[in-house]
Amino acid sequence: MLRMYRYPNTRPATCTAKRTIGMSYAIIETGGKQMRVEPGRFYDIELLPVAPEEKVSIDKVLFVNHHDSLYVGQPLVEGAIVEGTVMRHLRGRKVLVYKMRPKKKTRKKRGHRQEITRLMIDSIKLNGTVLFSAETATDVAIAEKTPAAVEKEEPANVIVDVESEDIAQISAPEAEGTVEVTVDVPSEDVEQTPILETEETPTMQ
Repeated sequence: MLRMYRYPNTRPATCTAKRTIGMSYAIIETGGKQMRVEPGRFYDIELLPVAPEEKVSIDKVLFVNHHDSLYVGQPLVEGAIVEGTVMRHLRGRKVLVYKMRPKKKTRKKRGHRQEITRLMIDSIKLNGTVLFSAETATDVAIAEKTPAAVEKEEPANVIVDVESEDIAQISAPEAEGTVEVTVDVPSEDVEQTPILETEETPTMQ
């Protein structure tokens, strides 16, 4: 009897760019697996015989999407190349393999760690033209995080003439928010409240 215990697979991590609708990406084949890649992100793939910090060009490109323009390969896209930089080589998580024979007192337990390469995707090229690069992906991410500048509108000034009851708006007719109102009231219409004089009460000394 053969029993295998594996840890759940995890998706490749990212370090810079953010996924955005309409961003360019490609589907490549490496190490016998197909993988979707985007510039500005790194992926863990099967071991490549390349030293760290060296460039790698992958020509097995099955599909390319660039701003909703699709390029489908049959099976490969002609002239499409994905360029990347090898960051480092590492080993994956341990996989436990446990063998047991019933009624034979046989137990074997072994572990395995796969050799993998962490590859940073730099750009996607098509017929020698760079469709999308890591620098462009970083600029897009920064532009999305930067809030748009909001212009402050000045409050509207309104003059009210009490006699004619006409309202004239002299500036910022469509301004929203605080409105400053100036009321011109004739002095004749203002009732003056008489001031009552009170006698002072002498205090006891």
